[in-house]
Formats: sequence, C-alpha cells, structure tokens
Amino acid sequence: MNITGIYATPGYSGFFFDDQRAIKQGAEHDGFTYEGEPVTDGFDEIRQAGETIIVDIELADGTVVRGDCAAVQYSGAGGRDPLFKAEEYAPVIEGPVADELEGRDATEFLDNAELLEELQVDGDRLHTAIRYGVSQALLAAAAEAEKTTQTDVMADALGTEPATEPVPVFGQSGDDRYNNTEKMFVKGVPVLPHALINSVEKIGENGEVLLEYVEWLVERSQELGPEGYEPRFHIDVYGMIGEIFGAPYDRDEVVDYFAALEEAAAPYPIQIEGPMDVGDRADQIDAMVELREGLDAANVGVDIVADEWCNTFEDVQAFVDAGAADLVQVKTPDLGGIHRSGQAVRYCDGTDTRAYLGGTCNETETSARACAHVALATNAAQVLAKPGMGFDEGYMIVENEMRRTVARRKREQLPTDAETDEVTADD
Repeated sequence: MNITGIYATPGYSGFFFDDQRAIKQGAEHDGFTYEGEPVTDGFDEIRQAGETIIVDIELADGTVVRGDCAAVQYSGAGGRDPLFKAEEYAPVIEGPVADELEGRDATEFLDNAELLEELQVDGDRLHTAIRYGVSQALLAAAAEAEKTTQTDVMADALGTEPATEPVPVFGQSGDDRYNNTEKMFVKGVPVLPHALINSVEKIGENGEVLLEYVEWLVERSQELGPEGYEPRFHIDVYGMIGEIFGAPYDRDEVVDYFAALEEAAAPYPIQIEGPMDVGDRADQIDAMVELREGLDAANVGVDIVADEWCNTFEDVQAFVDAGAADLVQVKTPDLGGIHRSGQAVRYCDGTDTRAYLGGTCNETETSARACAHVALATNAAQVLAKPGMGFDEGYMIVENEMRRTVARRKREQLPTDAETDEVTADD
C-alpha cells in the first residue's frame, strides 16, 4: 500500500523547553518560570512552551496514521540540534520530506526510515525532531498496511524476538519526589523514582540528604506497595556526586558513599544516573570507568547509568564499548529516526551494559506509545514513563500500550479452531 500524502500540524508537547545554559548560570525561579534573559540561540524566554509537529501520513485506502515530532526539554544544549520551532519546520515536512516519501510502499518501513535519516535539505540533515516524528508515522503506516502491530514491524526491521510481557516502566517523579513516589508505590511501578537530584540542597553537602531519601524509599515502599513488591530504585543525580566529592572517583571516600547508598536501599537494588558531569564525552567515559572499577574492587553493587554526554547512537556505542556504565539511556528524540533508538538498544545485546529506553518529559502521547513498541520489540531493560512530569498520565500511556500490544500478539498467535481440529485429526 502506497503513501499518498504527508501533512504537518504545529501543536504542543507534554512539557516545556528550558534554556539549560541560562539556568546553570544562575537564573532564578519566578513561580513556574525563570527570571532573566535566555542565552541559548533560538530561545525567547528561559522557559517556554514545548512544541511538536503532528505528522499525518495518508495511505492509498484513505487510512491516516500519526507520529509526533519532539525535542528534549534542554534543546540546543550539549551539541543537540537547535530549538525546535514547529512553525519553522512544518513546511519542511510538507515540502522536501513529502516529496521523497509520497508514492513509496508503506510496508517498507526500514527503507523509508533510512531514506528519511539520510535526507538533506540545503546541504543539512533534517532536524532530529523531524526524523523522530516522521519515522513514528512511517512505523504506524507499515503496521496499518501489514495489519500487524508496530512492535512486530520494528522487530522485523531489527531482527529481534519481541518481549512476551511488558518491559519494566521507569517512573519519573520530578521535584514532587515524595507525593509522586508514593503514587508509584501504590501502583507497584517496577523502577522509580528518578527524584531530580540536581542541587547541593537536594543531595546534601556530604550526600546525607540523598541517603535519608533512599531510606524513606525503602520504608514507604514496604508500607504502600502491593504484596510481593520488589522495586528497583533509579535516581538521577545530575552530576551532583561529582560536585560534592570530586575526582578521582575510585578513591575510598567516593566508594564508601556508594556503599552507603547500597546499604540504605537494601534489600532492593539501586542505580545512580549521571554521577558526575565532567564536560565532554571522552572525559565522562574515563570518569565513569574509574568509578565502576572502584566499585567493583570494593564489591559495591550500585549500578551506574550513563546520561550526560550519551546522546547519539555513536555516543551509546562509545559508552558501551568502554564498559563505562551498567545501563545507558537511549534518549529517543536525540537519535533521530525511531529505528535508531531500536538499533541503539540492540547494540547493548551481548555486552555487560543494559539499555534503558528513555527520552524526555517534553514528548507527546503519540511518541510515547511508539517508544513502547520499540521497548517491546527490543526487550529493553526498562522504558521511561512519558510525557509530562505528573507521573500518572505518562505511566498509563506507556504501560497500557505495552499491555494491549502483548495481549493482541498473544491472541493472534493462538491457533484457530481449524488448526486445532487439524492437529487433533493428525494425532
């Protein structure tokens, strides 16, 4: 079935764009927004509404499927593509992108996605958000044309065997790290709470505030969680352990702190995302290898998660090849085409590094559902609940999409009555 039309409609995403450089330079909160002037190109305010482009692909039978373009909250930072403005980029989708894709066979998902990935306009590759959103629509188009699930289309493209149960979902609390986390406990969320530990105030001058929080996690999980609940704690510290301790990261003081985190989390496992941020990819890898070697030598069982300086497919490869992390976050919008996120997860297969299919709070329900299919197709270690920072909505979207897909695949794999009769007759 051929693609007959591609349409772009500007819309809103699930959170906001923030000028990370301005915030790091000391911009102060003004209620929900920030005071001061932005410093990153493209920003009109330090915090401004997140944007998306709703991509509709029309097929020859009149069916219309969707994908949503999205960019991360801290757009334009750390080597990422510039701030994504929907009104600016919508004509690119309805122009050069449509010109290339209209008339193509919708069932050829991987070929279509790769064509999009390599397409250039005026000598430049397409913005990552365009590649991300249009490729979601291409995935949905292939599933519709083949009358199957997006999980199966992605699995066929990557040569994988899909998961037979939902992938563990990672809940994100935002700054409401107590109330939102209690909601996660009640719902039995398997990986939690992120916690947004991005200041000395939140971690403590010697790390004591975070230790107290981890102890609280254990206590409340046992009080509120369902019977048999065994959560995995995942906390993003935004480099703050490096800020309060400094290098070298394999010395006793640092290792002892991680041992204290492990003890505070017992009997549950704990993983720490972004323990330090040293300024570039090569030095970040070296620092994380140093930390992991120190923890291993001391038999400390805290897993380390790569985030800072691990944005692109090539970054994921570099961290995995160096053995710099127990998990790498695959930040879906930053990789461009959604198949690239699947390929990044697959790159972890056969290594000592697990893949966390992440992304951003600044996505949409459509992109979150598409990522749920990537998680199932690749059997990722965990997948982020998104979009937004309220937890409940994002968890519902991702968890339910996986559950309905798993249930559909199981129904479709059951033998028909005729097949059952045939087997009985042969016996």
